[in-house]
Amino acid sequence: MSEPLKGSLVQLENLTEKDLPVLWDLLFNEDYPEWRKWDSPYLTLQPIEYEKFYDQMLNLMKQELDKQLLIKVSDNIIGVLFYDWEHESSNSLEIGIAIYHPTYRDDQYVADALITWMDFLFYTFPIPRIGLTTWSGNERMIKIGKELGMMEEGRIRKSRLYRGKYYDSIKLGILREEYENLTIKKNNPSIMDI
Repeated sequence: MSEPLKGSLVQLENLTEKDLPVLWDLLFNEDYPEWRKWDSPYLTLQPIEYEKFYDQMLNLMKQELDKQLLIKVSDNIIGVLFYDWEHESSNSLEIGIAIYHPTYRDDQYVADALITWMDFLFYTFPIPRIGLTTWSGNERMIKIGKELGMMEEGRIRKSRLYRGKYYDSIKLGILREEYENLTIKKNNPSIMDI
């Protein structure tokens, strides 16, 4: 992707080398950041030295330039979006989002970033559907996904253990034809109602 993708509230851009210090700080500046409570908290995120992070990210950027984009508001990095092929030969694609900056965890920023990303992915790839997997402890993400037209397609019960309690893995998805019929679209003022 050469040009940034503009939503109503956010802009999606390729990660560049100059962004790495800010991204590292958002990820590792606190021992227990607020964003970790919602972004797969049952997975361990080990702090790493900046130099190692820098080398790993440069390598990743060379391999998968468009698979991960920064979410920005007024040139400030607030999070990332990504996609991954669940099964590329079947055109089965999954997306994910993480908002690191506490000021922008509002549903409107998340919804705008997701709509802008889904527009790009449906336009770019001949995919029949976009999936998003989260966990039952992230009720806001489930709510936003459903408000954006995604349906709960699967629930793997008690598959995520977090702080001694089991949670479900939730699979959401939207088909291309469902997405094309949505009244909520990128740059549509109605997205502000979410």
